[in-house]
Amino acid sequence: MPQPATLTRLLSGAGLAHPRTRWLPGMARLAVVCCGVLCANGMADRVCSTELDPAPNVIFILADDLGYGDIKSFGGERCQIETPHFDRLAREGMRFTDAHANASVCVPSRVAIMTGRYPWRFGPPAVGGPWGFLGTRLPPDQQTLGTMLRAAGYRTGYVGKWHLGTRMQTTDGQVQGPANVDYQRPLIIGPSQFGFDDSFILPGSLDMFPYAFVRDNQWVGEVTAQKGWSAFHRVGPAAQDFEDVKVLDTFSREAERFIRASAAATSQGTPFFLYLALTAPHTPVSPSAEFAGRSRLGVYGDFVMETDDCIGRVLATLDELGIGDNTLVIATSDHGPASYAGRNRKATYLQLKALEQDGHYSSGPFRGYKFSVYEGGLRVPFAARWPTVVPAGTTCERLIGLQDLLATCAEITGTKLAATEGPDSISILSLLRDAAAPPPRTSMAFEATPARAIRSGPWKLALCPGSGTAGNYGNTPRRDRAWREAVARFGRPPTAPVELRQAPFVQLFNLEDDPGETNNLAATYPAKVGELITLLERQIAAGRSTPGPDLGNDRDQITLFSGVPSFVWKSAADDR
Repeated sequence: MPQPATLTRLLSGAGLAHPRTRWLPGMARLAVVCCGVLCANGMADRVCSTELDPAPNVIFILADDLGYGDIKSFGGERCQIETPHFDRLAREGMRFTDAHANASVCVPSRVAIMTGRYPWRFGPPAVGGPWGFLGTRLPPDQQTLGTMLRAAGYRTGYVGKWHLGTRMQTTDGQVQGPANVDYQRPLIIGPSQFGFDDSFILPGSLDMFPYAFVRDNQWVGEVTAQKGWSAFHRVGPAAQDFEDVKVLDTFSREAERFIRASAAATSQGTPFFLYLALTAPHTPVSPSAEFAGRSRLGVYGDFVMETDDCIGRVLATLDELGIGDNTLVIATSDHGPASYAGRNRKATYLQLKALEQDGHYSSGPFRGYKFSVYEGGLRVPFAARWPTVVPAGTTCERLIGLQDLLATCAEITGTKLAATEGPDSISILSLLRDAAAPPPRTSMAFEATPARAIRSGPWKLALCPGSGTAGNYGNTPRRDRAWREAVARFGRPPTAPVELRQAPFVQLFNLEDDPGETNNLAATYPAKVGELITLLERQIAAGRSTPGPDLGNDRDQITLFSGVPSFVWKSAADDR
């Protein structure tokens, strides 16, 4: 009688179950193909053949501030930028049209991707300095994609924007900042401490000092200069030879290096995982000389094209090495596009909208931009290619989240997650195999800066009036104005938080009928509003949104309505 683990392999090899056994370093998995029939009690009748099924390599490419409509295969006629390589992934693999970041801003989105856990569940981050000097966002013992896949026998690599915080060595023993980091000594905490065997990073975004690379926790070059770039012109510590226009090429070369170095081990049964986090088209909009002038949309279009070329260089390396067939390549974005980016290199209020005059809509058919609670800030292009598994040229309309990468990789590698691991991550392996498979995810929580939202089926509830953000760069309605108008429509200031759980303080949309979020149905369907609030409250209290035991959260209190202006709570007398 086969043992339970063997039965799992039997069913998996027969295509009747998805769990995979863990592949060990230097070995291939022996997959047993069940070609008999199943008895009524679910036992395999007989086994007639075997085959070697090596563990797949996994490459996750994350663009920065890339909009749904910036990719031709997603934006269609409303996209005026050529993106042949992202489109190749979609053509040769699967296009996901309902993929979302959990947050419409960088750091929390990346925390969720790396851990499979909503970032607001974590406790306060470690103390750090401004911009790229921020302290670590993850506990030292946190399970990550790196630690999980390394334990599963993978060679793990990270290239690109880190933005999860570090702990740097300082000259005075004080908290790290622009004036006291010792660039001759390695990071105390960096990618190496979170499971990555090989890393080459920029600590923050390309417009956030320090402007210097870090390889395997060691600073690269002489960090003795002071530099700043277009957009916000933040001047700070930089390596002498660091140039913003060369960063994408540098990251692509590092990705190529890692893939080549890993290819020999792959042939011997050791797969690799590469997390490639690009810094574009996030500001500064800095295309290299090779891409300058390629797009009629100006430097923004040029930069998106160069971002797309990075994907092409990865695919070309896989083709050259002949390892593409059993490599899962995913390309996506950390959230929606920034409204302040565009033809002008300086960050400018709502200049991205000017591109619409040329027929280009970075947010696609959706409303809003980066920072907002609307789909334009949260819905992202997402394509996956894995020739031996994913049917080519398919489209999946199921709801997925970027945080689902962790559970997906766990299922691919046969890793059993502990009850405390990936509490908000759900595997999408079934969808990768069949776009029409039952939806593994039916709900998802989101955050703007700082409002919250919850999705369930086609329904989306935003726990705020307006965009949920200050609107400094173009999101409308601005938070304060939206709240003032909501108080006026309510007829008086609310006297308790419970009064906020209704129109006009919340927004309810049916995304199936109204993907542009133009019709607020909160007043029409108050029961649905209550249902979604209860769902979010339950997921907050449980410490998880997946099945399993309650975990709680690292924070003592998580506010359901986040970012409510102080003036909302003025008494009627004060208001007069």
